[in-house]
Amino acid sequence: MVSKPPAGDPVQDAPQVTPPQHAAAGLPAVGHTLRIAREQMGSLRTARTLLRVNQKDGFDCPGCAWPEEDRRHVAEFCENGAKAVAEEATLRRVTPEFFAAHPVADLAERSGYWLGQQGRITQPMLLPEGGDRYEPVTWERAFGIVAEELRALGSPDEALFYTSGRTSNEAAFLLQLFAREFGTNNLPDCSNMCHESSGSALTETIGVGKGSVSLEDLHKADLIVVAGQNPGTNHPRMLSALEKAKAAGARIISVNPLPEAGLERFKNPQTPRGMLKGAALTDLFLQIRIGGDQALFRLLNKLVLATPGAVDEEFVREHTHGYEEFAAAAEEADWDETLAATGLERSEIERALEMVLASERTIVCWAMGLTQHKHSVPTIREVVNLLLLRGDIGRPGSGVCPVRGHSNVQGDRTMGIFERPAPAFLDALDKEFGIVSPRHHGFDVVRSIQALRDGEAKVFFAMGGNFVAATPDTEVTEAAVRRARLTVHVSTKLNRSHAVTGTRALILPTLGRTDKDVQKGGRQFVTVEDSMSLVHASRGNLPPASPHLLSEPAIVARMARAVLGDGSATPWEEFEADYARIRDRIARVVPGFEDFNARLAADPGGFALPHAPRDERRFPTRTGKANFTAAPVEYPRVPEGRLLLQTLRSHDQYNTTIYGLDDRYRGIKGGRRVVLVHPEDAAALGLADGAYADLVSEWTDGVERRAPGFRVVHYPTAPGCAAAYYPETNVLVPLESTADVSNTPASKSVIVRLEQSPSA
Repeated sequence: MVSKPPAGDPVQDAPQVTPPQHAAAGLPAVGHTLRIAREQMGSLRTARTLLRVNQKDGFDCPGCAWPEEDRRHVAEFCENGAKAVAEEATLRRVTPEFFAAHPVADLAERSGYWLGQQGRITQPMLLPEGGDRYEPVTWERAFGIVAEELRALGSPDEALFYTSGRTSNEAAFLLQLFAREFGTNNLPDCSNMCHESSGSALTETIGVGKGSVSLEDLHKADLIVVAGQNPGTNHPRMLSALEKAKAAGARIISVNPLPEAGLERFKNPQTPRGMLKGAALTDLFLQIRIGGDQALFRLLNKLVLATPGAVDEEFVREHTHGYEEFAAAAEEADWDETLAATGLERSEIERALEMVLASERTIVCWAMGLTQHKHSVPTIREVVNLLLLRGDIGRPGSGVCPVRGHSNVQGDRTMGIFERPAPAFLDALDKEFGIVSPRHHGFDVVRSIQALRDGEAKVFFAMGGNFVAATPDTEVTEAAVRRARLTVHVSTKLNRSHAVTGTRALILPTLGRTDKDVQKGGRQFVTVEDSMSLVHASRGNLPPASPHLLSEPAIVARMARAVLGDGSATPWEEFEADYARIRDRIARVVPGFEDFNARLAADPGGFALPHAPRDERRFPTRTGKANFTAAPVEYPRVPEGRLLLQTLRSHDQYNTTIYGLDDRYRGIKGGRRVVLVHPEDAAALGLADGAYADLVSEWTDGVERRAPGFRVVHYPTAPGCAAAYYPETNVLVPLESTADVSNTPASKSVIVRLEQSPSA
């Protein structure tokens, strides 16, 4: 029996708290996975669906972008991946009757958790101008409304086309083609909010804005540094790779302000021994202060330079540029300043140095903990400096490993979803389709919000995602979106963004990864690119949630035909009928995709895209070599009586999708409005464990932003640091607080004061 969605919104501000755990996965993860899956899908559907996740003839998990082994376990999914699948393959439905019973004002008062639990949207819906609730609308009328609004714009640049990382390669390629044929490069995407800093730093230093390692490299590494990342919650299948690396002799350094259960011990649910005993993963835990990573890596670089024989002089001489300037900057690194910036002990950094020097093959992995600070780009450049010193780019078992979030966020960028496209890409696109793409840069996410706020943009189209909940400065963002003439969301389920609308709003329901996709040309599949540049197919196997759904490629193709009309020579109808036709065009436009269809047919597991630094030790930078860089060391300075807050996910969420109200590994149950504070800091602020406080962020613009009613949890964070979940704390991050170069919101270093408030 499948349970009904929750009728009322559960209380989220009175959580129960127990001590944090010190191991991840195991029997509790299996039990929780099966319970959630059965509640959403029922027993038979659970078995039919989960056994197809991440299989070569199945569908790609709609969760994270971690790659799969060539030989795959029959249960090739993690707890959070199973939750993502269960919510998409749910038997719960959001029908027109639901919308009739729930005005937009009512939806706006609901939590993201409640909205997501209602189920799959079954029909296209329209909020008319002046209306108070969504009404059913035909697909023809929906596309007509989009065409009316886009054609009425004074410039194509008054339209914004946002893309979520779960969009397939085929749909992403069509969307960017349509946008450019329409006349704009306004293609913001979720990369702007997560790994844009990685792409910026890596493009400058090694010439390719992607990671340079494979799973096989992880298995061969002597040392793996995991910095600013929580694999146990955000990328649980990574723990299996780390376990395998440890078994082969690798050592692991964890760099994080919070102790994380998954990096302490991993109880692999795929093996009996793993389930019962587990494997200790971390050899050295560096509990760094938030934002101190650049200072740490700068000092390590100085110490490597001072160690005879530690620098790979042949690699530096043959393959790098800028060494002298970098070395001079590294020489200025100061022990006292580094200890102040990092909060670490001298002995801890010396131990890390010993492990670096003992390693012949080193990989550094990172995620949002490094990418969402003002100084994120120079921090990641400093990571690259260390690897270049040791010759650890282009050597098996070594390299850079930015760990992406959504399952195709990297593929969307490869397909051209980028507001600053390379001229070579646009030249190839124009030649293939006979169009003239705009050459001026478009708007990223932050700039898009500013454009909506300032009246420069009037139509907002989102291919998936939950834009309003994912972005910073919540009140400013919501007010900006409400200024739009039209907002359009291509979605499978409800989320907060559907309740924050323009003058008119459309919800266009689409097929999910789990759904069977049949078009005029027969049964279709789509493709995705994982975090390690492997491209493979994804085939859904379930009957669609409703006969009224369209696939993402079909939605883009029909919208393009409605907007561009007979003036477009692009064969949109052919693309909708047969996605192989899309892949044929991708093969002629995007380097690395030659013989796209044939290669997929030859190998069900997919193929790896070329990566010049990894494959050839060739660096396509402006200098033709890998670039050492030098920048002033930066780290947050926190006034007395204030804390440095980082936003993070609970274990029961993926990005802005809330699966439940528990964070099992951190000991939080039944609530999300918690702030994790070191006991000594809490005592100094007069805040007992269990007290309630408002979080108030302080910025140079003089505007205070407040998130009220958070339960204080005494927690072993780095002293001076605190943590709380997003999207509840996005309100604290100003729109203009972004990383230099990448313009990524600086959500991991927010100066706050805690003001005691009445208990819940």
